[in-house]
Amino acid sequence: MNITVAVVLALASVAAYAAAAALQHRVAARASGGGIRSLVTDGTWWMSTGVNLSGALLHVAALGFGPLTLVQCLGALTVVAAVPLGARAAGRRVSRIERRGIALTLAGFGALLPLTASSSGPGGVLSTPAALGVAVTAALFVPVALSVRGSSPRSLTVAAASGATSGAGSALTQTVLHAQRLLSWETAAVAVVSVALAVAGLLLSQTAYAGGLGAPLATLTLANPLASAAIGLALLGERIQGGAAGIVLAVAGAGLAARGVVLLARRTETTVAVPVASPGGAADRVGPDTTCASIPHLVCSRAVTAMVPATGDGPG
Repeated sequence: MNITVAVVLALASVAAYAAAAALQHRVAARASGGGIRSLVTDGTWWMSTGVNLSGALLHVAALGFGPLTLVQCLGALTVVAAVPLGARAAGRRVSRIERRGIALTLAGFGALLPLTASSSGPGGVLSTPAALGVAVTAALFVPVALSVRGSSPRSLTVAAASGATSGAGSALTQTVLHAQRLLSWETAAVAVVSVALAVAGLLLSQTAYAGGLGAPLATLTLANPLASAAIGLALLGERIQGGAAGIVLAVAGAGLAARGVVLLARRTETTVAVPVASPGGAADRVGPDTTCASIPHLVCSRAVTAMVPATGDGPG
């Protein structure tokens, strides 16, 4: 385990996801009702997809060098990195609310970093039964979330399920990376399940934004590291440094980060503006209160809306 390498790789992953978000936002801003077909013929969209993939690979690499809790917490910084890039792409300055959200988020995760970083011991590995148990537990959230009625409540529960499945997928990915026998049916089974969880997390995030952008984005961004922390602390032997004082500081840091993420997510709710085809064929400008989910022909990935990573999460 090498904490320094893990942090560098995780931050590089964050930068890649944020850059992909800016590129995808640019694609969305000039979409005019062409749907998926217009996306796959757009070179910028393919570039953003490649950058997103790079972010996912860097995230996976970070899991190979550092504890799950640390890497997932750093991954949540994508929403912070995407804000200045998005503002620059939109030709505006970062707002006071955005600056406040960034400051709170960085302060919170800054407090968490030394508490979750430990260079002692090898990377945690789940046993095959434990890994499948984690997968089943995360999967149980999906039907429960999808059964919730009401647009807003359903959107929030689906976002939470997305974060939980993505976090579980990252835990299983780390288990595969540290497996003593890569060429075994147990490792192969865990790898397949981890990919399935990552895909499920991405699809759930798409569904979550049908009820809006800000609240689901905040819920997903926070649920992912929380689920990962629960797995790391309960099953992988990871520990918060500093004893009781460290736990208090960790809770305070998590609270600051949560407040910052909520502020940034609320800001994204009022800044999505894209041209759409009017009945007469001309492109009209959507008002500042329009959300990505209210425009059917746009594909809003997690990376676009963090914003928006997506898979960034990639791993989650």
